[in-house]
Amino acid sequence: MKSTNTSPIKLSLISLLLGGFSIGMTEFLMMGILPDLSKSLQISIPEAGHLISIYALGVVIGAPLMVGLTSNLPPRKVLIGLMLMVGIFNGLFALAGNYPLLLATRFLAGLPHGAFFGIGAVVASKLAEPGREARAVSVMFAGLTVANIIGVPLGTFIGHNYSWRYSFVLIAAVALLAALAVKVWMPSVKSESETSFLKSLNIFKHKELWFIIGISAIGTGGMFAWISYIAPLMTEVAGFSPNVMTIIMVVAGFGMAVGNFIGGRLADRFSPLTTTTWLLLCMVGALLLTVVMVQMQPTAVLMTFLTGAIGFGVIAPMQMLIVQQAKGAEMLASSLLQATSNMGNALGAFLGGLPIAAGFGFISPLYVGAALAFTGVLFCLLLVVSHRQRARNVAVA
Repeated sequence: MKSTNTSPIKLSLISLLLGGFSIGMTEFLMMGILPDLSKSLQISIPEAGHLISIYALGVVIGAPLMVGLTSNLPPRKVLIGLMLMVGIFNGLFALAGNYPLLLATRFLAGLPHGAFFGIGAVVASKLAEPGREARAVSVMFAGLTVANIIGVPLGTFIGHNYSWRYSFVLIAAVALLAALAVKVWMPSVKSESETSFLKSLNIFKHKELWFIIGISAIGTGGMFAWISYIAPLMTEVAGFSPNVMTIIMVVAGFGMAVGNFIGGRLADRFSPLTTTTWLLLCMVGALLLTVVMVQMQPTAVLMTFLTGAIGFGVIAPMQMLIVQQAKGAEMLASSLLQATSNMGNALGAFLGGLPIAAGFGFISPLYVGAALAFTGVLFCLLLVVSHRQRARNVAVA
């Protein structure tokens, strides 16, 4: 049901943006404070990187689990509950006194991530005007980019100069504020589908959905192989002072904001699949170019902006791609995309850390990322072939 009053729509999107902001800080702050957390816990950089992977695992498990458990509840109430979870578990993470407990609370903090963005994306598209659905979805995901422009740099500064624990207290406070904003500003939106959760699982019978999962779970790993180790890459290879990481994360955040803005409009103008394919191909080129450009500080900063823009430009197109593919099970599919993209997060962080642990240096994750992004391109091409084959079969019939 579309609303004709634009003010409530804007406020609703702002409440989703705030939620995206808190989740964006939760996910990406770890990359900026990885060396500080490593020193604080007296563990290696790759071991600290496991806190990135365990969060992603929480997203993967939590996305379908949360949607399944809340499928009969109004989306507004579910979104409030998910934000409360983000606030509580980040607060517990800030208080955790040892590495195993940090892993456990980090995992729990990841559980609401996918469901919030999945349900929020469907709500945003339902509230949007026809033909502007991808743009509305990109507003919600703008919370992630604003987090990378303001929240992550601020959290990195606090973590480097004071304590990383204070940074996660800040995240918890923002999440609680987002829960309040959803309660006050979000209208009641009902799902247009009466399909039960069990029946919605039938979407897994379609091979096209598995191609999209491949694009998301592997292709997006290219960006995460890069950004998971951006702090040591910029300090150890490019030669920046650790104090400059705050500025570098701002540059990355601006790139992500620009990419998110452009990606939503490209998906509305062309098609989600075409946009996704070309952006992943550009990601391959950007990561390989960074191998050379990171040796000089000015070009290292330039590639940080461009790679962030390309990496985030693909988010809204992929979200629309999977929603279009899963008619009648939009919330499950939308949440599933968040789960699979965080498989890309975990895969990129894990595989990117292997060559570092093997002694190949902090440039090596860029090669891993390029290979993952190129694999995503191959899945896009398989999806193109599948769509054409289906069109021919319909024409023959």
